[in-house]
Amino acid sequence: ISDTDQWKALQAHVGAIHKTHLRDLMADADRCKAMTAEFEGIYLDYARQQATTETIDKLFKLAEAAKLKEKIEKMFNGDKINSTENRSVLHVALRAPRDAVINSDGVNVVPEVWAVIDKIKQFSETFRSGSWVGATGKPLTNVVSVGIGGSFLGPLFVHTALQTDPEAAESAKGRQLRFLANVDPVDVARSIKDLDPETTLVVIVSKTFTTAETMLNARTIKEWIVSSLGPQAVSKHMIAVSTNLKLVKEFGIDPNNAFGFWDWVGGRYSVCSAVGVLPLSLQYGFPIVQKFLEGASSIDNHFRTSSFEKNLPVLLGLLSVWNVSFLGYPARAILPYSQALEKLAPHIQQLSMESNGKGVSIDGVRLPYEAGEIDFGEPGTNGQHSFYQLIHQGRVIPCDFIGVIKSQQPVYLKGETVTNHDELMSNFFAQPDALAYGKTPEQLRSENVSENLIPHKTFQGNRPSLSLLLSSLSAYEIGQLLAIYEHRIAVQGFIWGINSFDQWGVELGKSLASQVRKQLHASRMEGKPVEGFNPSSASLLARY
Repeated sequence: ISDTDQWKALQAHVGAIHKTHLRDLMADADRCKAMTAEFEGIYLDYARQQATTETIDKLFKLAEAAKLKEKIEKMFNGDKINSTENRSVLHVALRAPRDAVINSDGVNVVPEVWAVIDKIKQFSETFRSGSWVGATGKPLTNVVSVGIGGSFLGPLFVHTALQTDPEAAESAKGRQLRFLANVDPVDVARSIKDLDPETTLVVIVSKTFTTAETMLNARTIKEWIVSSLGPQAVSKHMIAVSTNLKLVKEFGIDPNNAFGFWDWVGGRYSVCSAVGVLPLSLQYGFPIVQKFLEGASSIDNHFRTSSFEKNLPVLLGLLSVWNVSFLGYPARAILPYSQALEKLAPHIQQLSMESNGKGVSIDGVRLPYEAGEIDFGEPGTNGQHSFYQLIHQGRVIPCDFIGVIKSQQPVYLKGETVTNHDELMSNFFAQPDALAYGKTPEQLRSENVSENLIPHKTFQGNRPSLSLLLSSLSAYEIGQLLAIYEHRIAVQGFIWGINSFDQWGVELGKSLASQVRKQLHASRMEGKPVEGFNPSSASLLARY
Protein backbone atom coordinates (compact mmCIF):
# COMPACT_ATOMS: atom_id res chain seq x y z
CA ILE A 1 0.00 0.00 0.00
CA SER A 2 2.92 2.38 0.68
CA ASP A 3 3.83 2.20 -3.03
CA THR A 4 0.49 3.68 -4.10
CA ASP A 5 -0.02 7.30 -5.16
CA GLN A 6 -2.72 7.59 -2.50
CA TRP A 7 -0.28 6.71 0.30
CA LYS A 8 2.33 9.11 -1.12
CA ALA A 9 -0.27 11.87 -1.35
CA LEU A 10 -0.94 11.49 2.38
CA GLN A 11 2.80 11.54 3.13
CA ALA A 12 3.13 14.76 1.15
CA HIS A 13 0.11 16.20 3.01
CA VAL A 14 1.73 15.73 6.46
CA GLY A 15 3.80 18.90 6.00
CA ALA A 16 0.66 21.01 5.52
CA ILE A 17 -0.87 19.52 8.70
CA HIS A 18 2.29 20.25 10.70
CA LYS A 19 1.81 23.92 9.82
CA THR A 20 -1.65 23.96 11.42
CA HIS A 21 -2.65 24.05 15.09
CA LEU A 22 -5.89 22.63 16.50
CA ARG A 23 -6.57 26.08 18.04
CA ASP A 24 -7.05 27.41 14.51
CA LEU A 25 -8.65 24.29 13.03
CA MET A 26 -11.25 24.28 15.81
CA ALA A 27 -12.28 27.85 14.92
CA ASP A 28 -13.69 26.60 11.61
CA ALA A 29 -17.35 25.81 12.35
CA ASP A 30 -17.93 24.11 8.98
CA ARG A 31 -14.96 21.81 9.54
CA CYS A 32 -16.17 20.93 13.06
CA LYS A 33 -19.63 20.11 11.76
CA ALA A 34 -18.23 18.01 8.90
CA MET A 35 -16.09 15.95 11.28
CA THR A 36 -18.96 14.19 13.03
CA ALA A 37 -20.95 11.04 12.38
CA GLU A 38 -23.86 9.41 14.14
CA PHE A 39 -25.48 6.00 14.22
CA GLU A 40 -28.37 4.94 16.45
CA GLY A 41 -27.60 7.53 19.10
CA ILE A 42 -23.82 6.92 19.10
CA TYR A 43 -22.22 10.24 18.24
CA LEU A 44 -18.64 10.50 17.00
CA ASP A 45 -16.85 13.86 16.97
CA TYR A 46 -13.37 13.73 15.44
CA ALA A 47 -12.87 17.50 14.95
CA ARG A 48 -9.95 17.39 17.42
CA GLN A 49 -7.90 15.13 15.16
CA GLN A 50 -4.87 16.72 13.48
CA ALA A 51 -6.65 16.58 10.17
CA THR A 52 -8.66 18.68 7.73
CA THR A 53 -11.54 17.64 5.49
CA GLU A 54 -8.88 17.29 2.79
CA THR A 55 -7.04 14.74 4.99
CA ILE A 56 -10.24 12.74 5.35
CA ASP A 57 -10.81 12.77 1.57
CA LYS A 58 -7.26 11.52 1.04
CA LEU A 59 -7.85 8.76 3.60
CA PHE A 60 -10.99 7.67 1.72
CA LYS A 61 -8.90 7.49 -1.46
CA LEU A 62 -6.36 5.37 0.42
CA ALA A 63 -9.19 3.06 1.51
CA GLU A 64 -10.19 2.71 -2.12
CA ALA A 65 -6.61 1.90 -3.14
CA ALA A 66 -6.46 -0.73 -0.36
CA LYS A 67 -9.76 -2.23 -1.65
CA LEU A 68 -11.32 -1.76 1.79
CA LYS A 69 -14.92 -2.23 0.63
CA GLU A 70 -13.99 -5.46 -1.12
CA LYS A 71 -12.10 -6.77 1.94
CA ILE A 72 -15.06 -6.03 4.23
CA GLU A 73 -17.35 -7.94 1.83
CA LYS A 74 -14.90 -10.87 1.74
CA MET A 75 -15.01 -11.07 5.53
CA PHE A 76 -18.82 -11.09 5.62
CA ASN A 77 -18.96 -13.60 2.74
CA GLY A 78 -16.84 -16.14 4.61
CA ASP A 79 -13.83 -15.95 2.26
CA LYS A 80 -10.72 -17.39 3.92
CA ILE A 81 -9.16 -14.01 4.63
CA ASN A 82 -7.11 -15.52 7.48
CA SER A 83 -4.85 -17.03 4.85
CA THR A 84 -2.03 -18.22 7.12
CA GLU A 85 -4.46 -20.54 8.92
CA ASN A 86 -6.73 -21.01 5.88
CA ARG A 87 -9.83 -19.87 7.79
CA SER A 88 -12.86 -17.67 7.35
CA VAL A 89 -13.27 -14.81 9.85
CA LEU A 90 -16.89 -14.86 10.91
CA HIS A 91 -17.39 -13.44 14.38
CA VAL A 92 -20.20 -11.45 12.70
CA ALA A 93 -22.08 -14.75 12.23
CA LEU A 94 -22.19 -15.22 16.02
CA ARG A 95 -24.70 -12.38 16.35
CA ALA A 96 -26.41 -12.57 12.96
CA PRO A 97 -30.23 -12.78 12.90
CA ARG A 98 -31.64 -16.32 12.70
CA ASP A 99 -32.67 -15.92 9.05
CA ALA A 100 -29.29 -14.56 7.84
CA VAL A 101 -27.17 -16.51 5.36
CA ILE A 102 -23.41 -16.45 5.98
CA ASN A 103 -21.38 -19.15 4.28
CA SER A 104 -18.09 -20.78 5.16
CA ASP A 105 -16.88 -23.52 2.81
CA GLY A 106 -20.21 -23.24 0.98
CA VAL A 107 -22.26 -24.03 4.11
CA ASN A 108 -24.53 -21.53 5.86
CA VAL A 109 -23.11 -21.38 9.40
CA VAL A 110 -25.99 -19.35 10.91
CA PRO A 111 -28.20 -22.40 11.73
CA GLU A 112 -25.21 -24.00 13.57
CA VAL A 113 -24.69 -20.77 15.53
CA TRP A 114 -28.34 -20.65 16.53
CA ALA A 115 -28.33 -24.33 17.53
CA VAL A 116 -25.67 -23.46 20.13
CA ILE A 117 -27.47 -20.25 21.16
CA ASP A 118 -30.71 -22.20 21.68
CA LYS A 119 -28.84 -24.81 23.71
CA ILE A 120 -27.32 -22.06 25.90
CA LYS A 121 -30.73 -20.43 26.32
CA GLN A 122 -32.28 -23.71 27.43
CA PHE A 123 -29.38 -24.64 29.73
CA SER A 124 -29.22 -21.20 31.35
CA GLU A 125 -32.98 -21.26 32.02
CA THR A 126 -32.72 -24.71 33.65
CA PHE A 127 -29.72 -23.54 35.68
CA ARG A 128 -31.23 -20.24 36.79
CA SER A 129 -34.63 -21.70 37.67
CA GLY A 130 -32.93 -23.97 40.24
CA SER A 131 -33.88 -27.20 38.47
CA TRP A 132 -30.20 -27.93 37.76
CA VAL A 133 -28.81 -28.99 41.14
CA GLY A 134 -25.38 -29.95 42.37
CA ALA A 135 -24.17 -33.22 43.90
CA THR A 136 -25.88 -32.50 47.22
CA GLY A 137 -29.18 -31.40 45.71
CA LYS A 138 -28.60 -27.66 46.15
CA PRO A 139 -29.19 -25.16 43.30
CA LEU A 140 -25.99 -23.57 41.96
CA THR A 141 -25.65 -19.80 42.27
CA ASN A 142 -21.92 -19.25 41.66
CA VAL A 143 -20.17 -19.62 38.32
CA VAL A 144 -16.40 -19.69 37.78
CA SER A 145 -15.37 -19.38 34.13
CA VAL A 146 -11.88 -20.78 33.50
CA GLY A 147 -10.12 -19.57 30.35
CA ILE A 148 -7.33 -17.24 29.26
CA GLY A 149 -6.77 -14.51 26.64
CA GLY A 150 -9.81 -14.18 24.39
CA SER A 151 -11.67 -16.68 26.57
CA PHE A 152 -11.48 -14.21 29.45
CA LEU A 153 -10.82 -10.56 28.56
CA GLY A 154 -13.91 -10.06 26.37
CA PRO A 155 -16.40 -11.78 28.69
CA LEU A 156 -14.86 -9.94 31.68
CA PHE A 157 -15.32 -6.58 29.91
CA VAL A 158 -19.00 -7.32 29.22
CA HIS A 159 -19.62 -8.70 32.73
CA THR A 160 -18.04 -5.64 34.36
CA ALA A 161 -20.09 -3.29 32.18
CA LEU A 162 -23.36 -5.11 32.94
CA GLN A 163 -22.87 -5.39 36.71
CA THR A 164 -24.23 -1.91 37.38
CA ASP A 165 -26.87 -1.79 34.64
CA PRO A 166 -30.11 -1.79 36.66
CA GLU A 167 -31.92 -4.36 34.50
CA ALA A 168 -28.91 -6.71 34.39
CA ALA A 169 -28.21 -6.26 38.12
CA GLU A 170 -31.80 -7.19 38.95
CA SER A 171 -31.45 -10.40 36.87
CA ALA A 172 -28.19 -11.29 38.61
CA LYS A 173 -29.45 -10.92 42.20
CA GLY A 174 -28.05 -13.58 44.51
CA ARG A 175 -25.56 -14.82 41.90
CA GLN A 176 -21.83 -14.48 41.35
CA LEU A 177 -19.73 -14.79 38.21
CA ARG A 178 -15.95 -14.96 38.53
CA PHE A 179 -13.17 -15.53 36.03
CA LEU A 180 -10.03 -17.60 36.49
CA ALA A 181 -7.39 -16.89 33.86
CA ASN A 182 -3.85 -16.76 35.18
CA VAL A 183 -2.02 -20.01 35.87
CA ASP A 184 -0.60 -18.28 38.96
CA PRO A 185 -2.05 -20.23 41.95
CA VAL A 186 -2.86 -16.86 43.52
CA ASP A 187 -5.54 -16.39 40.83
CA VAL A 188 -7.05 -19.77 41.73
CA ALA A 189 -7.14 -18.81 45.42
CA ARG A 190 -8.84 -15.50 44.59
CA SER A 191 -11.41 -16.96 42.22
CA ILE A 192 -12.69 -19.55 44.73
CA LYS A 193 -12.30 -17.47 47.91
CA ASP A 194 -15.49 -17.74 50.03
CA LEU A 195 -17.18 -19.98 47.45
CA ASP A 196 -18.73 -23.29 48.40
CA PRO A 197 -18.17 -26.14 45.90
CA GLU A 198 -21.72 -27.33 46.70
CA THR A 199 -23.25 -24.26 45.02
CA THR A 200 -20.61 -23.61 42.34
CA LEU A 201 -20.64 -24.42 38.62
CA VAL A 202 -17.34 -24.28 36.75
CA VAL A 203 -17.16 -23.54 33.01
CA ILE A 204 -13.92 -24.69 31.35
CA VAL A 205 -13.30 -22.65 28.20
CA SER A 206 -10.74 -24.18 25.85
CA LYS A 207 -11.45 -24.88 22.18
CA THR A 208 -8.98 -27.80 22.01
CA PHE A 209 -9.10 -28.68 25.71
CA THR A 210 -5.28 -28.60 25.60
CA THR A 211 -4.40 -24.95 26.48
CA ALA A 212 -1.65 -25.49 29.10
CA GLU A 213 -2.63 -22.78 31.60
CA THR A 214 -6.39 -23.35 31.31
CA MET A 215 -6.15 -27.14 31.69
CA LEU A 216 -3.87 -26.91 34.75
CA ASN A 217 -6.38 -24.50 36.30
CA ALA A 218 -9.21 -26.85 35.28
CA ARG A 219 -7.50 -29.79 37.02
CA THR A 220 -6.86 -27.61 40.09
CA ILE A 221 -10.52 -26.55 40.36
CA LYS A 222 -11.64 -30.13 39.68
CA GLU A 223 -9.52 -31.23 42.64
CA TRP A 224 -11.24 -28.56 44.78
CA ILE A 225 -14.65 -29.98 43.81
CA VAL A 226 -13.68 -33.68 44.12
CA SER A 227 -11.96 -33.29 47.50
CA SER A 228 -15.14 -31.75 48.90
CA LEU A 229 -17.91 -33.62 47.05
CA GLY A 230 -16.34 -36.77 45.58
CA PRO A 231 -15.48 -37.76 41.97
CA GLN A 232 -19.11 -38.26 40.91
CA ALA A 233 -19.72 -34.52 41.48
CA VAL A 234 -17.68 -33.46 38.43
CA SER A 235 -20.51 -33.95 35.91
CA LYS A 236 -22.89 -31.89 38.06
CA HIS A 237 -20.45 -29.05 38.79
CA MET A 238 -18.39 -28.72 35.60
CA ILE A 239 -19.36 -27.91 32.01
CA ALA A 240 -17.27 -26.98 28.98
CA VAL A 241 -16.99 -24.65 26.03
CA SER A 242 -14.94 -26.78 23.67
CA THR A 243 -14.98 -28.66 20.38
CA ASN A 244 -12.88 -31.60 21.64
CA LEU A 245 -15.68 -33.82 22.98
CA LYS A 246 -13.30 -36.78 23.46
CA LEU A 247 -11.09 -34.91 25.95
CA VAL A 248 -14.13 -33.27 27.57
CA LYS A 249 -15.54 -36.73 28.31
CA GLU A 250 -12.18 -38.07 29.56
CA PHE A 251 -12.04 -35.13 31.96
CA GLY A 252 -15.31 -36.26 33.52
CA ILE A 253 -17.66 -33.69 31.95
CA ASP A 254 -20.82 -34.92 30.22
CA PRO A 255 -20.31 -34.18 26.49
CA ASN A 256 -23.98 -33.08 26.38
CA ASN A 257 -22.89 -30.19 28.59
CA ALA A 258 -20.19 -29.07 26.16
CA PHE A 259 -20.98 -26.01 24.04
CA GLY A 260 -19.12 -25.74 20.75
CA PHE A 261 -17.67 -22.97 18.65
CA TRP A 262 -15.80 -22.92 15.36
CA ASP A 263 -12.33 -22.38 13.96
CA TRP A 264 -13.62 -19.34 12.05
CA VAL A 265 -13.86 -17.55 15.43
CA GLY A 266 -10.55 -16.18 16.69
CA GLY A 267 -10.13 -16.23 20.48
CA ARG A 268 -10.08 -12.45 20.85
CA TYR A 269 -13.21 -12.20 18.69
CA SER A 270 -15.09 -14.95 20.57
CA VAL A 271 -17.02 -13.04 23.25
CA CYS A 272 -20.23 -13.41 21.18
CA SER A 273 -19.79 -17.20 20.98
CA ALA A 274 -20.46 -19.68 23.80
CA VAL A 275 -17.16 -18.42 25.30
CA GLY A 276 -18.93 -15.26 26.51
CA VAL A 277 -22.60 -15.97 25.96
CA LEU A 278 -22.70 -19.06 28.22
CA PRO A 279 -21.19 -17.59 31.44
CA LEU A 280 -22.96 -14.25 30.89
CA SER A 281 -26.33 -15.99 30.35
CA LEU A 282 -25.85 -18.04 33.53
CA GLN A 283 -25.28 -14.80 35.45
CA TYR A 284 -27.72 -12.39 33.79
CA GLY A 285 -30.20 -14.59 31.93
CA PHE A 286 -30.30 -15.04 28.18
CA PRO A 287 -32.68 -12.11 27.39
CA ILE A 288 -30.05 -9.59 28.59
CA VAL A 289 -27.29 -11.31 26.60
CA GLN A 290 -29.53 -11.38 23.52
CA LYS A 291 -29.72 -7.57 23.68
CA PHE A 292 -25.92 -7.46 23.79
CA LEU A 293 -25.75 -9.67 20.67
CA GLU A 294 -28.35 -7.48 18.92
CA GLY A 295 -26.28 -4.36 19.66
CA ALA A 296 -23.19 -5.94 18.10
CA SER A 297 -25.25 -7.07 15.11
CA SER A 298 -26.57 -3.53 14.54
CA ILE A 299 -22.97 -2.29 14.15
CA ASP A 300 -22.09 -5.25 11.88
CA ASN A 301 -24.87 -4.13 9.57
CA HIS A 302 -23.85 -0.46 9.81
CA PHE A 303 -20.20 -1.37 9.07
CA ARG A 304 -21.14 -3.45 6.04
CA THR A 305 -23.70 -1.12 4.46
CA SER A 306 -22.96 2.51 5.43
CA SER A 307 -20.99 4.81 3.18
CA PHE A 308 -17.47 5.46 4.49
CA GLU A 309 -18.32 9.10 5.26
CA LYS A 310 -20.88 7.96 7.86
CA ASN A 311 -19.28 4.66 8.87
CA LEU A 312 -18.08 4.78 12.49
CA PRO A 313 -15.61 1.83 12.41
CA VAL A 314 -14.22 2.94 9.03
CA LEU A 315 -13.69 6.55 10.16
CA LEU A 316 -12.07 5.41 13.40
CA GLY A 317 -9.83 2.90 11.63
CA LEU A 318 -8.67 5.38 9.00
CA LEU A 319 -7.87 8.01 11.64
CA SER A 320 -5.78 5.44 13.51
CA VAL A 321 -3.83 4.64 10.34
CA TRP A 322 -3.28 8.38 9.84
CA ASN A 323 -2.01 8.83 13.40
CA VAL A 324 0.26 5.77 13.42
CA SER A 325 1.68 5.57 9.91
CA PHE A 326 1.74 9.23 8.84
CA LEU A 327 1.94 11.39 11.96
CA GLY A 328 4.14 8.84 13.73
CA TYR A 329 2.13 8.47 16.96
CA PRO A 330 2.48 4.80 17.95
CA ALA A 331 0.14 4.73 20.96
CA ARG A 332 -3.54 5.30 21.67
CA ALA A 333 -5.21 5.97 25.01
CA ILE A 334 -8.69 4.54 25.59
CA LEU A 335 -10.41 6.78 28.14
CA PRO A 336 -13.98 5.80 29.01
CA TYR A 337 -15.64 8.26 31.39
CA SER A 338 -17.56 5.38 32.91
CA GLN A 339 -16.36 3.06 35.66
CA ALA A 340 -18.57 0.34 34.15
CA LEU A 341 -16.15 0.32 31.18
CA GLU A 342 -13.05 -0.24 33.33
CA LYS A 343 -12.27 -3.52 31.53
CA LEU A 344 -12.70 -2.07 28.03
CA ALA A 345 -9.04 -1.01 27.64
CA PRO A 346 -7.58 -4.40 28.69
CA HIS A 347 -9.87 -6.14 26.19
CA ILE A 348 -9.01 -3.69 23.39
CA GLN A 349 -5.31 -4.14 24.21
CA GLN A 350 -5.58 -7.78 23.22
CA LEU A 351 -8.00 -7.18 20.37
CA SER A 352 -5.80 -4.51 18.80
CA MET A 353 -2.26 -5.56 19.67
CA GLU A 354 -2.71 -9.29 18.99
CA SER A 355 -4.54 -8.49 15.73
CA ASN A 356 -2.33 -5.76 14.30
CA GLY A 357 0.99 -6.31 16.04
CA LYS A 358 2.51 -7.64 12.83
CA GLY A 359 5.77 -6.86 11.03
CA VAL A 360 4.99 -8.50 7.68
CA SER A 361 2.22 -8.14 5.11
CA ILE A 362 -0.38 -10.86 4.53
CA ASP A 363 1.89 -12.08 1.70
CA GLY A 364 4.85 -12.39 4.08
CA VAL A 365 6.75 -9.28 2.96
CA ARG A 366 8.47 -7.18 5.67
CA LEU A 367 6.45 -3.94 6.12
CA PRO A 368 8.25 -0.71 5.12
CA TYR A 369 6.04 1.29 7.55
CA GLU A 370 4.91 1.05 11.16
CA ALA A 371 1.69 -0.89 11.80
CA GLY A 372 -0.14 -1.71 15.00
CA GLU A 373 -0.86 0.52 17.96
CA ILE A 374 0.22 0.45 21.60
CA ASP A 375 -3.10 0.53 23.44
CA PHE A 376 -3.63 1.40 27.06
CA GLY A 377 -6.23 3.20 29.12
CA GLU A 378 -8.10 3.76 32.34
CA PRO A 379 -11.52 5.17 33.15
CA GLY A 380 -11.83 8.92 33.64
CA THR A 381 -11.34 10.65 35.98
CA ASN A 382 -8.92 8.06 37.49
CA GLY A 383 -6.60 8.32 34.49
CA GLN A 384 -6.37 12.09 34.92
CA HIS A 385 -4.64 11.51 38.25
CA SER A 386 -2.35 8.89 36.73
CA PHE A 387 -0.91 9.36 33.22
CA TYR A 388 -2.61 12.43 31.71
CA GLN A 389 0.43 14.50 32.72
CA LEU A 390 2.43 12.76 29.99
CA ILE A 391 -0.40 13.19 27.47
CA HIS A 392 -0.67 16.94 28.19
CA GLN A 393 3.01 17.91 28.37
CA GLY A 394 5.06 14.87 27.33
CA ARG A 395 4.60 12.62 24.31
CA VAL A 396 1.72 13.06 21.89
CA ILE A 397 -0.76 10.21 22.37
CA PRO A 398 -4.05 10.34 20.43
CA CYS A 399 -6.95 9.73 22.80
CA ASP A 400 -10.37 8.07 22.53
CA PHE A 401 -12.74 9.79 24.98
CA ILE A 402 -15.87 7.69 25.56
CA GLY A 403 -18.80 9.22 27.41
CA VAL A 404 -22.34 8.19 28.32
CA ILE A 405 -25.27 10.64 28.51
CA LYS A 406 -27.37 8.66 31.01
CA SER A 407 -25.62 7.14 34.02
CA GLN A 408 -26.34 3.54 35.02
CA GLN A 409 -26.47 4.67 38.69
CA PRO A 410 -27.53 8.35 38.86
CA VAL A 411 -26.96 10.26 42.12
CA TYR A 412 -27.87 13.86 42.97
CA LEU A 413 -27.08 15.23 46.41
CA LYS A 414 -29.25 18.10 47.61
CA GLY A 415 -27.30 21.35 47.64
CA GLU A 416 -24.63 20.20 45.15
CA THR A 417 -24.09 22.33 42.04
CA VAL A 418 -24.42 19.33 39.68
CA THR A 419 -25.18 15.62 39.83
CA ASN A 420 -22.30 13.18 40.36
CA HIS A 421 -22.55 12.10 36.71
CA ASP A 422 -22.43 15.73 35.53
CA GLU A 423 -19.27 16.20 37.62
CA LEU A 424 -17.71 13.23 35.83
CA MET A 425 -18.85 14.44 32.40
CA SER A 426 -17.56 17.99 32.99
CA ASN A 427 -14.13 16.39 32.72
CA PHE A 428 -15.10 14.38 29.63
CA PHE A 429 -15.89 17.65 27.81
CA ALA A 430 -12.98 19.67 29.24
CA GLN A 431 -10.03 17.32 28.67
CA PRO A 432 -10.20 17.12 24.85
CA ASP A 433 -10.19 20.94 24.65
CA ALA A 434 -7.32 21.19 27.10
CA LEU A 435 -5.34 18.82 24.89
CA ALA A 436 -6.30 20.63 21.67
CA TYR A 437 -5.86 24.26 22.77
CA GLY A 438 -3.19 24.05 25.44
CA LYS A 439 -2.12 27.23 27.23
CA THR A 440 0.30 29.82 25.84
CA PRO A 441 3.00 31.80 27.64
CA GLU A 442 1.00 34.97 26.79
CA GLN A 443 -2.06 33.63 28.61
CA LEU A 444 0.09 32.74 31.61
CA ARG A 445 1.67 36.22 31.70
CA SER A 446 -1.78 37.80 31.60
CA GLU A 447 -2.52 35.76 34.74
CA ASN A 448 0.66 37.15 36.38
CA VAL A 449 2.39 33.77 36.56
CA SER A 450 6.00 34.29 37.60
CA GLU A 451 8.44 34.16 34.69
CA ASN A 452 10.45 31.18 35.98
CA LEU A 453 7.28 29.00 36.08
CA ILE A 454 6.02 29.90 32.60
CA PRO A 455 7.91 27.12 30.75
CA HIS A 456 6.60 24.59 33.28
CA LYS A 457 2.99 25.76 33.04
CA THR A 458 2.88 26.13 29.25
CA PHE A 459 0.77 23.54 27.42
CA GLN A 460 1.65 23.24 23.74
CA GLY A 461 -1.78 21.87 22.83
CA ASN A 462 -2.34 20.50 19.33
CA ARG A 463 -2.80 17.04 20.83
CA PRO A 464 -5.33 14.93 18.93
CA SER A 465 -8.35 13.16 20.39
CA LEU A 466 -11.81 12.03 19.39
CA SER A 467 -15.03 11.78 21.38
CA LEU A 468 -17.60 9.00 21.29
CA LEU A 469 -20.82 9.86 23.11
CA LEU A 470 -23.32 7.04 23.85
CA SER A 471 -26.90 7.73 24.88
CA SER A 472 -26.82 5.11 27.67
CA LEU A 473 -24.97 1.96 28.66
CA SER A 474 -27.27 -1.04 28.57
CA ALA A 475 -26.48 -4.49 27.15
CA TYR A 476 -27.34 -3.24 23.64
CA GLU A 477 -24.87 -0.32 23.72
CA ILE A 478 -22.16 -2.54 25.23
CA GLY A 479 -22.57 -4.84 22.21
CA GLN A 480 -22.35 -1.85 19.88
CA LEU A 481 -19.19 -0.52 21.51
CA LEU A 482 -17.52 -3.93 21.29
CA ALA A 483 -18.34 -4.28 17.57
CA ILE A 484 -17.18 -0.72 16.79
CA TYR A 485 -13.72 -1.54 18.15
CA GLU A 486 -13.60 -5.00 16.54
CA HIS A 487 -14.32 -3.55 13.09
CA ARG A 488 -12.13 -0.49 13.57
CA ILE A 489 -9.18 -2.81 14.21
CA ALA A 490 -10.05 -4.88 11.12
CA VAL A 491 -10.14 -1.67 9.02
CA GLN A 492 -6.62 -0.79 10.18
CA GLY A 493 -5.37 -4.26 9.26
CA PHE A 494 -7.11 -4.14 5.87
CA ILE A 495 -5.41 -0.82 5.07
CA TRP A 496 -1.99 -1.95 6.31
CA GLY A 497 -2.35 -5.15 4.27
CA ILE A 498 -1.65 -7.46 7.21
CA ASN A 499 -3.47 -10.52 8.59
CA SER A 500 -5.34 -9.22 11.66
CA PHE A 501 -6.69 -12.68 12.43
CA ASP A 502 -3.67 -14.86 13.21
CA GLN A 503 -1.27 -14.58 16.16
CA TRP A 504 1.95 -16.48 15.46
CA GLY A 505 3.75 -14.13 17.85
CA VAL A 506 2.31 -15.95 20.86
CA GLU A 507 3.81 -19.32 19.89
CA LEU A 508 7.57 -18.95 20.48
CA GLY A 509 7.40 -18.15 24.19
CA LYS A 510 5.02 -21.10 24.68
CA SER A 511 7.41 -23.58 23.04
CA LEU A 512 10.40 -22.26 25.02
CA ALA A 513 8.34 -22.59 28.23
CA SER A 514 7.90 -26.33 27.58
CA GLN A 515 11.73 -26.67 27.51
CA VAL A 516 11.89 -24.88 30.87
CA ARG A 517 9.08 -27.05 32.26
CA LYS A 518 11.11 -30.20 31.42
CA GLN A 519 14.16 -28.75 33.13
CA LEU A 520 12.20 -27.79 36.26
CA HIS A 521 10.82 -31.33 36.45
CA ALA A 522 14.28 -32.90 36.02
CA SER A 523 15.85 -30.58 38.62
CA ARG A 524 13.06 -30.92 41.19
CA MET A 525 12.36 -34.66 40.86
CA GLU A 526 15.79 -36.05 39.95
CA GLY A 527 18.15 -33.35 41.25
CA LYS A 528 19.59 -32.80 37.75
CA PRO A 529 21.66 -29.64 37.06
CA VAL A 530 20.42 -26.88 34.73
CA GLU A 531 21.68 -27.64 31.20
CA GLY A 532 21.18 -26.40 27.66
CA PHE A 533 20.33 -22.76 28.48
CA ASN A 534 22.28 -19.55 27.85
CA PRO A 535 24.39 -18.35 30.82
CA SER A 536 21.84 -15.71 31.86
CA SER A 537 18.84 -18.08 31.83
CA ALA A 538 20.92 -20.84 33.47
CA SER A 539 21.86 -18.62 36.43
CA LEU A 540 18.29 -17.33 36.83
CA LEU A 541 16.94 -20.91 36.78
CA ALA A 542 19.58 -22.09 39.26
CA ARG A 543 18.63 -19.25 41.61
CA TYR A 544 14.93 -20.17 41.27
